[in-house]
Amino acid sequence: MISFLRGTVAHVGLSSAVIDLNGAGMSVNATPQTLSSLRVGDEGKLFTSLIVREDSLTLFGFASDDEREVFDVLLSVSGVGPRLALAVLAVHEPEAIRVAAHSGDGKAFTKVPGIGPKVAGRIVLELAGKLVPHGTAGASVPAVSAESVWKPQVIAAMTSLGWSEKDAAASIDKSLADSPDLAANGNVAEILRATLRWLGQDGARAGNRVGARG
Repeated sequence: MISFLRGTVAHVGLSSAVIDLNGAGMSVNATPQTLSSLRVGDEGKLFTSLIVREDSLTLFGFASDDEREVFDVLLSVSGVGPRLALAVLAVHEPEAIRVAAHSGDGKAFTKVPGIGPKVAGRIVLELAGKLVPHGTAGASVPAVSAESVWKPQVIAAMTSLGWSEKDAAASIDKSLADSPDLAANGNVAEILRATLRWLGQDGARAGNRVGARG
């Protein structure tokens, strides 16, 4: 694995740069912020992540190891490829992404071009527990508390999994009736998991859902 590149900056484009490594030019894709820090003719260093495909080898470069770490974790989300993960980093700093993932703030991800409510809901769900803000030492980051903010995000995540908005909203309300503390906490990922658990507790519920959709 190529962990980083250090060499003379030979070219800086709109979405990539070329680093001269003793006569070998390495093309690296990066965010506009990272590219703006490079100067042709100066020495540059980028932390890198190599994406291997059947027909290509593509390097993505980052100004810090933290950016690369967040990028790699974003790639673990189903449906999120390297280009979209890089777009997230182009809009948000790594720490902002950690906070949004940890607190269940799906709206932060919808600010990224190409990410709608359904994808944002999936990102929040799949990143829960994987990205923790620095300096929290295991403490909880204040979560979204207003129902008008967190509920649409949970509904979006459930509709991406196949439920209708009406069924999703009703299921959320019923599951929170058994866990009012979750509603007060407002953590999107926790509420989503609790709702999915509630739906799975009674086989009749799943049967009714299947029958209604059939």
